[in-house]
Amino acid sequence: MQQREPPEILALAIHEAAKRLDKSFVSDDTIAGRVYSVCRCEPNRACVRLLMASALAKIHKPGVDIRKPYTEIGNDDAYSGRNYDESYLTDFIHEHDLPCNRTTAFLTPAWRNRNEVLTRGTNLLGRPGYVYDDTIDLLNDVHDGHISAEDLLRETVRCLLVLRGERHRRLQMLMDSLRESQGGIPPSTEDVVTLIEQHLQCPKSSRLPVLVVAAAYNAATEHLRERVLPLEDHTAADSQTGAFGDVQITLVDDARVVTTYEMKDKRVTKEDVDGALEKVVLRISQGAARIDNCILVTTGDIDESVARYARSLYEQTGGIEFSILDCIGFLRHILHLFHRLRIQFLDAYQDLLLAEPESAVSQVLKEAFLTLRKAAESAYS
Repeated sequence: MQQREPPEILALAIHEAAKRLDKSFVSDDTIAGRVYSVCRCEPNRACVRLLMASALAKIHKPGVDIRKPYTEIGNDDAYSGRNYDESYLTDFIHEHDLPCNRTTAFLTPAWRNRNEVLTRGTNLLGRPGYVYDDTIDLLNDVHDGHISAEDLLRETVRCLLVLRGERHRRLQMLMDSLRESQGGIPPSTEDVVTLIEQHLQCPKSSRLPVLVVAAAYNAATEHLRERVLPLEDHTAADSQTGAFGDVQITLVDDARVVTTYEMKDKRVTKEDVDGALEKVVLRISQGAARIDNCILVTTGDIDESVARYARSLYEQTGGIEFSILDCIGFLRHILHLFHRLRIQFLDAYQDLLLAEPESAVSQVLKEAFLTLRKAAESAYS
């Protein structure tokens, strides 16, 4: 029998899973419960990715020991789980919008830099503990012959597809409810600012300031004659993408970057300003055109001494402005300046928010915004 390659294995798994979303591939209730537990663990989306990478490796190369996803173990039956994860799962997860981390599980603290066999009872010190126990038990279930790697992969993908469908339906219900609440007087500028401020205060919201700035430019592009370049993945470093910062602004009819924004979910320090300066200088030295403004946007307080230091770089850089802005203050100014665009801003922010992958903006944050927006718009209906 000809060996199947990983892309073919994954394509077959999702094809088979999609045909029987309402029926498990696993007859053993205990094992099925473990798969369900790993796939549904909201605080930890890394374990399900490791599970798929390990099952994929075992299907691709039946001779490997699924409990040994580290070549550092040194045995002939060990394998690189990270290689299977990064080489095949990244595109697969992105293509099918599966609710998993967008980056490899093998760089998360509990799974990286290990050289031991993952036998039952291995303590990985990750949180929540049960999901690591269930993941290791499933690897051992395959090793002990209680479930095949094929069924483990198919069942895992099936559970993820079911979860994806549930999430999409919840978001659609919230958007339908939001539309039903609209039609009265639109929220005021201060209502919109309050809504966004409340959203920024939600846990794990570090990606949101990027979306605030991008949405403001998207709403006002025709008036500003400037536009936002497509946002990079939140895990991508500027050195990898060639970007100046988190948000890059160009003129409508010119690809040259004129303004760059860097987002800081904390108080901006002098070291942060120096880091932004180094990136700008490096990019220019590599042939990129000079920019006009480098703006650091913070959700924390602004230290006046650091702000003065940023302003002092204008002469040193021959005319590049460095400044520090408060995120909410920036938004308030933009929305008062373009008062008639406040609903366009909300729409642009919502579109960007809902388009973000799970690893950048969680389902909880997306649902929270739709709920907050409905409350703001219902107040005048």
